Amino acid sequence: MTLKARILGTVAGAAALAASTVQAQDGITVAYFLEWPMPFQYAKAEGMYEEAMGIPINWVSFDTGTAMSAAMASGDVQMAVSQGVPPFVVATSAGQDLKILDVAVSYSDNDNCVVRTELEIDKTNAGDLEGKRVGVPIGTAAHYGFLAQMNHFGVDISTMEIVDMAPPDGAAAFAQGSLDMVCGWGGALRRMKEHGNVLLTGAEKEELGILVFDVTSAPADFVAENPDLVSQFLAVTAQANEMWNSGEHTDEMLPVIAQDAGMDLDATEATIETFVFPGVSEQLSEKWLGGGAGSFMDGVAQVFLDAGSIDGKLDSYAETVNIEPLQAVADGM
Repeated sequence: MTLKARILGTVAGAAALAASTVQAQDGITVAYFLEWPMPFQYAKAEGMYEEAMGIPINWVSFDTGTAMSAAMASGDVQMAVSQGVPPFVVATSAGQDLKILDVAVSYSDNDNCVVRTELEIDKTNAGDLEGKRVGVPIGTAAHYGFLAQMNHFGVDISTMEIVDMAPPDGAAAFAQGSLDMVCGWGGALRRMKEHGNVLLTGAEKEELGILVFDVTSAPADFVAENPDLVSQFLAVTAQANEMWNSGEHTDEMLPVIAQDAGMDLDATEATIETFVFPGVSEQLSEKWLGGGAGSFMDGVAQVFLDAGSIDGKLDSYAETVNIEPLQAVADGM
């Protein structure tokens, strides 16, 4: 049996339930990132989502999770794969009715801030960052990581010139020497590191409680109107992750993922090795969607609120998590 057939086999029985609304029958638009290699892209490139769900899918790449939120608010996008938790928190704190559907990826080593080499600033003298010019994609996971790290080091960010820049733009500006520090992820982060150093490693950030993970998200009304369709989407993603995690299909999947991510093979392998793709049962556990994610989002919101980046926060973020579609996947496995 081919890998494609194995992935589709788990959701084929439910295909007849797809396209339960006019919107779904016309197809859906799904947001994702380039230079962000993940197993779902194998299924994406091979057309497995369309086969399993029975509808057309328009895949659109974005630079930031905040742009994904805006596209979902306008109705241009129905689902977003690998949206960072911080932009999700920013959107929901402002009143946007979005739901977290799964844990797409955990990546504490692949989202960070980089300081220009010639400044000779590291964790021992991070206070010297005061007054510096920093490129940060506002409202993203990188922004949250920046605020949390500066808070840890006691750096007064009011003294800094903070410029809102998407990671690819920030990496280019950093290379040109117009920024002292820059924050981002993926391919952009690799390019940033060619000109500087990180203050804290992924493991050091995790010790401080600075987690970094992305989710699959969607507008609440779309999920409510299309529960079977959403479950089918998550099932294909889960099976692609399972195949990747087994280690038995790397040679088949990696080149396809690399091409879809717009990366060369070596860069794709180096990046994806820093990623963790939790299985469905782990995602549903207390650590993640069973409670931990809600508590973590509350902490993220508080950091943004204290920094003046948002005007207010929700009393609880637990209600922004909808485990029902993923639980349906677990029940069918």
